[in-house]
Amino acid sequence: MTPFRSVTLTIVGAALFAAAACHSPQGTAAPAGEVRAALFEELKPVTLKNCNLRRYGSANDGGYLMCENLVQGIQALYSYGIDTEDNWGCELSSQLKAPVHQYDCFTEERPRCENGYFVFHDECVGNKTATIDGRLFDTLANQIARNHDTVSRLLVKIDVEGAEWDSLAATPDAVLDRIEQMPMELHGVDERRFLDLVRRLKTRFHLVNLHFNNFACAADLAPMPSRAYQVLWVNKRVGVLDSEAPVPASPSPLNAPDNPRLRDCQIVP
Repeated sequence: MTPFRSVTLTIVGAALFAAAACHSPQGTAAPAGEVRAALFEELKPVTLKNCNLRRYGSANDGGYLMCENLVQGIQALYSYGIDTEDNWGCELSSQLKAPVHQYDCFTEERPRCENGYFVFHDECVGNKTATIDGRLFDTLANQIARNHDTVSRLLVKIDVEGAEWDSLAATPDAVLDRIEQMPMELHGVDERRFLDLVRRLKTRFHLVNLHFNNFACAADLAPMPSRAYQVLWVNKRVGVLDSEAPVPASPSPLNAPDNPRLRDCQIVP
């Protein structure tokens, strides 16, 4: 996404988080280095016995790995963060003949998909219903309910430049349980709420893929090599853990640099 878009989303996300924090108990913040180290330890991909990985969407930035053999029977897709394209949604909608609900309150673009079905919503995801600078925000739970998908089998893709943390933290477990796979990009490495959310997601999902975004590589974040990283969450209801496979799992060769012209910063086990 463009630098302007990233900065704007970050500012709006901070406003939403600040509003929520005003109503939260005050606590002592853990040192950033300790949080990064703990987060790094939690981000250990595992191997599933029943997952054939495939890359959906773009060849570089905008592409996400998913278990191709676990997408059959999906009834609706949700794509959060569109900017100028939704190749992920188009490919899957064309394959599954299922609608893609696209959410983005920052873009004027309305991507098209010749063989798929796009439903664009001029709205963003957040941790509560709000209007900020004229833009509409609502929760994942409310958006899914309005589309009558509360009992549907869902795929959800999220790339919303930092708003993912509080949006998912506000999502009830019952809604998370409807999501069978959730490819997403996480932004940030040194706040305790990031660590808390990852630990919560791991109670319901297997972490199956981890790839660091080389647009955001930085040398001062050890042991994390980048401020942004893509992950694949597979619901434990559908993914079968291979308990004999090494952890972390070896990186998939289907991963690719987000920007092929920049140096990469992956961690090799």
